Amino acid sequence: MEHVTIVDHPLLRRDLTRLRRAETPHGVFRDTLSDAAAILGYEALRELALREHPIETPLEATTGYAIADEVIVVPILRAGLGMVDGVVRFIPEARVGHLGMQRDEETKQPVDYYSNIPGGISSARVIVVDPMLATGGSAISAIDHLKGHGAQRFTFVCLVAAPEGVEALTEAHPEVGIITAAIDRELDAQAFIRPGLGDAGDRIFGTSA
Repeated sequence: MEHVTIVDHPLLRRDLTRLRRAETPHGVFRDTLSDAAAILGYEALRELALREHPIETPLEATTGYAIADEVIVVPILRAGLGMVDGVVRFIPEARVGHLGMQRDEETKQPVDYYSNIPGGISSARVIVVDPMLATGGSAISAIDHLKGHGAQRFTFVCLVAAPEGVEALTEAHPEVGIITAAIDRELDAQAFIRPGLGDAGDRIFGTSA
């Protein structure tokens, strides 16, 4: 798993535990996911290019740094929305696209239903976010779609991944780095990650039964 980074941080382990717990209320789930996404986003932004420029401290001149890369964050709707605020916490100038995909419950394959992608994506560093990397179908389709818009540099950020999803995404797009808090045991027959944390979208928005 050369292109997979599992972020090991005490705060992230604590937050992931809260997110896994079935009794966590949706408001706490939403806030905790944003905090966890900030930690993952911090790692995803590690390779950003810098531009030097002169500055003056109160005592003397020195060299300062600014972010040289344009960053575009693309959540896969709807659950990916829960990660956006956390990821852009450190780079508020990032632009945000939206890509709507939902899983066909019979075929387990992603179906596109919405796309709004900022211009200039071909030269940007693109961070695709979705809490779950299960079969990998949505992630692969999202990156296929964004490549069709000219995007070239990607990182995929998720909270929890299944081994099957990691393998599928790596096979389809071997150049795309994957950043996650955990790789769980497996997918079940309904293509849910085990042990996982349930349906992230329902838990973010309080729509679970």
